[in-house]
Amino acid sequence: MVKWHFLNAMKFPLETPNAVPKVSPYFRFKRPVDIIGVCLISFVLVPIILVFVLLVRLTSKGPVFYSQLRCGRDGKPFKMYKIRSMIVNAETDGAVWASGDDPRITPVGRVMRRLHIDELVQIYNILRGEMSLVGPRPERPEFVETLKEQIPGYEYRMLVLPGMSGFAQLNFPGDTDVDDVRRKLTLDIEYIETASFWLDVRMLAATWCQFLFTKFSRTLPLKMFGVYRKSQ
Repeated sequence: MVKWHFLNAMKFPLETPNAVPKVSPYFRFKRPVDIIGVCLISFVLVPIILVFVLLVRLTSKGPVFYSQLRCGRDGKPFKMYKIRSMIVNAETDGAVWASGDDPRITPVGRVMRRLHIDELVQIYNILRGEMSLVGPRPERPEFVETLKEQIPGYEYRMLVLPGMSGFAQLNFPGDTDVDDVRRKLTLDIEYIETASFWLDVRMLAATWCQFLFTKFSRTLPLKMFGVYRKSQ
């Protein structure tokens, strides 16, 4: 098995794994942690969700929520829910990755995407057993087959439930091309092999602090809780 170091995030191509990564035993007991965790954080998240649901309703036409088909554990498809951050019918020409200055994103949507508020309703997916609080980000089926062909070992990130937050999401911005996915794969595999309750606690704490202080520093909360992965 390849030993997954904290590689230079800009050095590609990534080393190709020659064996399936060893999944941490923690995943056998993770489901109760997710359920309890969602119940605890819902007291904070639900009011935030309601505020932005109202803002979306007041500032743009169309439904407040929308769902996308994503690939979960073992590639099983499921509907992932979000607060709508784009104009209605934004993908009439097919599925594409959003860019930073994407004209389809609404003004309120731009704020939500920067703070990841549009993703908070995925606590519903967690309660349904389709996602976890921490894990690799789920990808769309339209992209998965292509990514599996272009990135050796990509399918290994689907050995576990996808997450709302995680190593890759915390350390890198959203995907805009295949190279972005390559950068994140190393951290996804690292998490799969080293996951623990304490690591999840640190990642969730870093996620919350990153949300609060993103205007000042994106990396400081990660360094505070030991989940920052510095390029060599």
